[in-house]
Amino acid sequence: MSLDLEEDMMQVRAPRPSLLTGAISVAAILLFVGIGSSVLSQTLQHHFQGGEPASQPLVIALLLNVALILFGWRRHSALSHELEIRAAAEERAQQLASRDPLTGFLNRRSLAEEGAAMFTRAQRRRRAMALVMLDLDHFKTINDMHGHAVGDALLRAVASEIAHFMPPIALTARLGGDEFACGFLFDPAEPVTVERIAEKLVSRMAQPFEAEGLRLHISCSLGIARSDFDCTGIDALMRAADIAMYQAKKTGRNRFAWFDQSMERELQVRNELESGLRLAIPRQEVVPYFEQQIDLATGRLHGFEVLARWEHPTRGTISPELFIPIAEETGMIGDLSLSIMRQALLAARDWDPGLRLSINVSPWQLRDAWLAQKIIKVLTETGFPANRLEVEITESALFDNLALAQSIVGSLKNQGVHLALDDFGTGYSSLAHLRALPFDRIKIDKSFIMSLNESADSAAIVNAIVSLGESLNLPITAEGVEDAEIEARLRALGCAKAQGWHYGKPLSIAGARRLLAERRLLRGAVATETPVQVSGQRLAG
Repeated sequence: MSLDLEEDMMQVRAPRPSLLTGAISVAAILLFVGIGSSVLSQTLQHHFQGGEPASQPLVIALLLNVALILFGWRRHSALSHELEIRAAAEERAQQLASRDPLTGFLNRRSLAEEGAAMFTRAQRRRRAMALVMLDLDHFKTINDMHGHAVGDALLRAVASEIAHFMPPIALTARLGGDEFACGFLFDPAEPVTVERIAEKLVSRMAQPFEAEGLRLHISCSLGIARSDFDCTGIDALMRAADIAMYQAKKTGRNRFAWFDQSMERELQVRNELESGLRLAIPRQEVVPYFEQQIDLATGRLHGFEVLARWEHPTRGTISPELFIPIAEETGMIGDLSLSIMRQALLAARDWDPGLRLSINVSPWQLRDAWLAQKIIKVLTETGFPANRLEVEITESALFDNLALAQSIVGSLKNQGVHLALDDFGTGYSSLAHLRALPFDRIKIDKSFIMSLNESADSAAIVNAIVSLGESLNLPITAEGVEDAEIEARLRALGCAKAQGWHYGKPLSIAGARRLLAERRLLRGAVATETPVQVSGQRLAG
């Protein structure tokens, strides 16, 4: 039996005892009046006039009548109390069905219902409805570190602040997790009033919160949509605000963004890329490309850094700047990275044993406690020597869990894999990481190298990093070398190796094989490579 049907039947059955009790009570009162007056009259005559006493049957009937009245009153009182309890339970059930129990805000379904009414009211009054979608930044970290009790206390505190900044008549909802939504009306000619509210919310969320005796720091990403800009209803308005919130998060968090149509088009492209990437990885459409790494002292080819390129069947080659962030956000980066690694190692098995391959590891992969075992498995399956593989780790990848990174790196080092610290100089604790992990090489970020001859600051930073590498006996590789002047400057500073477009564009597997065949650096060929000529023309890319 459904709950609705059961409630209907209860409502139908409920009046019957009440009517029966009422009828009995009315009858008992009438009898009481009739019998009581007769008994009273006979009793008075007996005491004052010496008449016959009241007959025993009448007295018994009167007592029974009194008992009946008392029973009816008690039954009526019990039924009234039962109805009050039932009404309170129904009210509580309705509240639970429409409200978030933690914050008291509306839930998603109730927001859609009440938001639809507000949307209609805005059109009727020639006003606009603003829908603000708010997502807390780094809330999961607080939940993981301090537990759900602290997380719930923080959410209640956040909800209180949100309600404080809302206009008198506004809808406030918690959509789930750490996502909130607010709706209110405003003058279409004065969108600045909405922006003021958004600014106050962003500013307040960036300030510390007190929860369970802890001082917690978060921020928020906030998206805004308005009903008078091509929105057909509340569902479209909610979707637009959600897209704007995603854009605010994507562009750096701790900010708000108004929705516009370009965001939706961008999201559609992103979704298409995500769907395509899920098919492209197992099909090995994402393939390795190889960027040359040159020994500056001898001019010889030292090895390659492995890069990813998506060779889309209809869109051509897609840059990693477009699909790598999607792979990281969706959790596909692990499968993608291992696929690229396997293809690259298989391609390089018959290359000259002196050539080394460098492969980047995403910060997301360093959260996987089994990463070392997965890399070792690929080395075993491909038969590629571990001492020819160099794993590059960026400083930002070490922030989340240094202890886990140390464990992963230790397992790889035990197998003979080399380790490089990538993008050195862009992080916040470089020296601490150099002490904590057994790096074999430092790579200077290309942003410093490309401006080496134009910026005194960049030159000073590069010089300092090279000196640091010499003192720690760590060779330095410079990324982003684009001309002979930069190369000469790096050689004068004592930089060991370099890579960049000055030595040629990244090569496909076939292109790398042609290059190595020309230089007789394929296994079985005579290794008579000549130094790379960079003062004249560049290598073909």
